[in-house]
Amino acid sequence: MRWKLAILALILVLAIPVIVVIYYKFNPELLAKLSFYIDLANPSMRIVRVQEGLRKEEVAETLFQKLDWNEEDKNAFVKLVLAGKSAEGRYFPKTYLVHKDAGPARVGEMMFVEFGKQVAKIKPKNILNEENVLKIASLIQREAAGKQDMALISGILWNRIWNEMKLQIDATLQYAKGNEENDWWPPVSGKDRKIKSPYNTYLNEGLPPSPISNPGSAAIAAAYNPQKTSCLFFLHDKNRKIHCTKTYEEHKKNIELYLK
Repeated sequence: MRWKLAILALILVLAIPVIVVIYYKFNPELLAKLSFYIDLANPSMRIVRVQEGLRKEEVAETLFQKLDWNEEDKNAFVKLVLAGKSAEGRYFPKTYLVHKDAGPARVGEMMFVEFGKQVAKIKPKNILNEENVLKIASLIQREAAGKQDMALISGILWNRIWNEMKLQIDATLQYAKGNEENDWWPPVSGKDRKIKSPYNTYLNEGLPPSPISNPGSAAIAAAYNPQKTSCLFFLHDKNRKIHCTKTYEEHKKNIELYLK
């Protein structure tokens, strides 16, 4: 009986790190690193999972809930500028092991470095304007129903840019009107298209001034590798299936067919 208990205990010891890696979506390569287990066993370390598509204020709130931060720390994180660039869009979403006493600048730098590593794996060598691609990726992350939609939405957004059309993306309206008191991603209506904001892509031509969310690898890859399509318009039906069209007249028919 004792040997059975010993085997069971051994299985649990080996399985727990694997379960943690799967549940928190850690990179499986961490299992081979002794430092990972040392950090995981350290009571001063916190597991912080940053989800795709959050805006910087939401990332700050996630960290505030997990680390020994006060309101001042949270606000400082929101205002960070990293390497002279807007921090929005560069807080790479993944699961991190963070010391509970790590300050805003240290955590921001850690996430910024991770962003650089991940983009380096994805970015084609001949692409120069990373900022515009990151803005597109942030739009894709908010607009897509899933990874399966991302390349197509990327193709549609790039088509609009190349055709000098206004992007007309609802997620930019959400970014413009979102706030902590109500919702960072509130519902939008037709009247919101008149919001006076540089992020309103219904009124303003071109891309927004900065990314509107922090995209993951799939959205960034889609922004760099758009699907070839003639579509200029798209919508998701009530089952979150995407439908795209080349003309606005066809798009209006899809609205009647799938959303009314």
